[in-house]
Order: sequence, then structure tokens, then C-alpha cells
Amino acid sequence: MTEILVIGATGKTGGALVPRLRALGHTVRAASRSGETRFDWSDISTWTPALTGVRAVYLVPTETLGLRERAEFVASAKVAGVRRLVQLSVRGIDEDGTHPTEAAVRNSGLEWTILRPCWFAQDFAAPDFFLPGVLDGEVRSPAGDGREPFVDTRDIADVAAEVLTADGHHGRTYDLSGPRALTFAEAVALIGKATGREVTYRYQTPREYVAEQVAAGHPKADAEAVGGFLDQIRQGADDYLSDGVEQVLGRAPRTFEEYVRTAAERGDWAR
Repeated sequence: MTEILVIGATGKTGGALVPRLRALGHTVRAASRSGETRFDWSDISTWTPALTGVRAVYLVPTETLGLRERAEFVASAKVAGVRRLVQLSVRGIDEDGTHPTEAAVRNSGLEWTILRPCWFAQDFAAPDFFLPGVLDGEVRSPAGDGREPFVDTRDIADVAAEVLTADGHHGRTYDLSGPRALTFAEAVALIGKATGREVTYRYQTPREYVAEQVAAGHPKADAEAVGGFLDQIRQGADDYLSDGVEQVLGRAPRTFEEYVRTAAERGDWAR
């Protein structure tokens, strides 16, 4: 079966993708800075050992990865004999197909596919996003009354597994979303109902959000970037559905209610 390198194997999507691929019978190198296969974007000496003998790569670039480093990685992949690249990107980042963060993969000469999801449903259980607010009983952000069709990372993993291992997806870009757009107030109300706790939502200005995130220990540049994305939700930029899950898998994406039920049963919001 296919030997596949999953970069970011301990992350939200990579952590769901690795067991999915292994259940399908594929040999997987689960790569991260401290994982089964060592891979560090900032240490180029880890790239070739991780890539050698691999046929396909699931690529999750870090936010700070420069264009030169992306091109160098793709070049290393080609030298190592990689045939297929699947890059996780961001929905709405590249409407005309020319965004530089995807250019190295698009121009690689290899088989490539780009996956562009919207915000993850699992962000509500992520300590770097909304988990602290859920646990404290009040989620605060600049999203306001804007609506977001949160996508389940299990759906992203299912799509990634398909495009990594099946033909017919070369040169394709798939935008991925859930089946329904929700406000943050609606989302946290569903979490509250499933967990039996009171969870409310309160609007913050981007300035207030950044100040709170910096006080919690997050870098200011990261807080400003996330605050800007959340403010775009307030402005309605993400209030639409995408059909990438249906295109690739032939089924509807999981609902936010399905995610909440599974997460609550697993104890993701238990103190």
C-alpha cells in the first residue's frame, strides 16, 4: 500500500488523518517535532529522512513558514521521489488561484491537491482558541453575530485520505465546510445543552480580543491575526457553504450537533 508522510500528525487534522489512513491499510509516517518521525520546519536536516521512500505527503505549513522555505521543501520532496502533495490551506485565501502560500505546491510539477477548510468545529475544544471560554462559561470573540459553517476535522481527514490515495484529484482545489452556518452564540448554546452547563457568548472588539489573548500568554502577532479572521466572520465573509466534502466523498459533511455529541461523550469539556 501507499507510504504516506503526514506532517503535523499531532495536530487537529493530522491527528485524525493518521489512524484513518492506517485503518485503510496504508503505511504512514506520523511526523512532528516530537513524533514517531521527527520533522521540524525550522530544521531542514529533518526533511530528507522523513521524505525518503514516501509516495505522498500531507502538508500542513506553519503560519510563519516563508515562501522560500515552502519552495525548498517541495524541491526536497521531488528529489526524494515523492509523487503527490496534498496541502492544507484556508478557505477564501486564494479565490483566483494565485496566492503565494500555495504557489510552491501548484508549480511543483507533482500531482497536487489543495484543501481549504473553514474554521474547525474542534476549535471549541482547542486551548489555543475557544476551550478556555467554554470551560469558564463565556466565549468571547470579535465574531459578533456573524455566521460560520464550522467543519469537522474528521471530514477533513476523510477527504485528505481519499485525495492522498485515490486518482482523479490532481490539480483540484476543494473548499470544505460543514452543512450549516451558525453564529457563535448558537454554537456555544449547543455545547451548553450537550454538557449540561451554561455557556454564553459575548462580543469583543478586535482590540479587546487581542489584549485578552496577549494577557493569556499568546504572541501579539498571532492574536491580531486570529482577531482579524474573527472580525471577518462578523462582517459576513464566511457565511456561505462549500461542497468539497460532497464532491470528494459523495456524502454530506457532519453536522455541528454530531461533533458536539461526540466531544461531550468523550469528555472534551470536562474540568
